[in-house]
Amino acid sequence: MAEKKASITHQLQAAKHKSGKSYSQLAKETGLTNVYVAQLLRRQAQLKPETAPKLQAALPDLPQELIQEMMIPPLRSYDPNLIQDPTIYRLNEAVMHFGESIKEIVNEEFGDGIMSAIDFYCSVDKVKGVDGKDRVVLTFDGKYLPHSEQKSEHMVSRLRLE
Repeated sequence: MAEKKASITHQLQAAKHKSGKSYSQLAKETGLTNVYVAQLLRRQAQLKPETAPKLQAALPDLPQELIQEMMIPPLRSYDPNLIQDPTIYRLNEAVMHFGESIKEIVNEEFGDGIMSAIDFYCSVDKVKGVDGKDRVVLTFDGKYLPHSEQKSEHMVSRLRLE
């Protein structure tokens, strides 16, 4: 399974490379976020039928069999060794460092709950800082999900057992 995914990902990345387009260019042409395009081309997201023609137009060398493969729900996984990559390590470090404060502000603004990673949008943008140096802007845009008070009368499975 992992070998098949690696082979497909390699072919998808080759089609992107051959196009000479960036993820942001592909995002603009497909109406998706640049991170979602990257997820599609790494088989970490499912290509929807209504988006397939846009991706095919943006990457004309993408074979139809790969388009069909991308429409199958993927195995969303990650390689635990990725943390060794400096960029991923720093992202993890930033979340770990700022996470407690971010959680506190989420709770203060929304209540007891979390940000969805399912109903979620993510993008990476490049801006110039006030000092003229390039800056990375990461946007995490997730639906708020409140934690439920677990009342037994609301537990549907328990109602069936009685």
